[in-house]
Amino acid sequence: MKTVSLSGSTRENVGKKDATLLRREGKIPSVLYGGKEQVHFHISENDAKKLVFTPNVYVVELELNGNKVNAIVKDVQIHPVTDKVVHIDFLEVLDGAPVKIKIPVKTNGFSVGVRNGGKLSQNFRSLLVEGKISDLPDAIEVDITNVRIGHKIRVSEMNVSGLRFLDPAEAVVVSVAMARGASEEEEGEEEGEEEGAEGAEASTEEAAAE
Repeated sequence: MKTVSLSGSTRENVGKKDATLLRREGKIPSVLYGGKEQVHFHISENDAKKLVFTPNVYVVELELNGNKVNAIVKDVQIHPVTDKVVHIDFLEVLDGAPVKIKIPVKTNGFSVGVRNGGKLSQNFRSLLVEGKISDLPDAIEVDITNVRIGHKIRVSEMNVSGLRFLDPAEAVVVSVAMARGASEEEEGEEEGEEEGAEGAEASTEEAAAE
């Protein structure tokens, strides 16, 4: 999993008034929990944007007043009107301890069903998993090459070493549905039939010539 370094400053005062003042100064109130005690601090708005407005998930090397810890973003509050980051919760990651986190889903390949005119649907952009930080990938890759029209890939078919998938086992991650003008027959089968017909036609012509 990708790693990003981030520095913050602890907050002397905690409350709505102090939080509002910080935001006016371009700082985002944050909390680190999961360790011995909660730590209230703030980071720059630019750093917050880089963490939040991205498809990537990071392990954050967080430095607070000279102390360094590893953490992940656990929760983000976004202003409903301005879409600005309002608050971030970080979870400290302890050595060897599993964490629950959403990992992006990335599809690979060109589905045979899509080649035949079907419509690809990706129902999950990320999946909730549990595992150690050392086992977490940048993304969960799903090979869709052999997915035909009417076929689905479910959470139960996901298999990544060291990870336990926490979404419902029967939930559909990716599927290919029938679309207007789509062919239910596979490309390979059609090509095979055409080659067979051409071969039979050639044999007939040869026989006639003899």
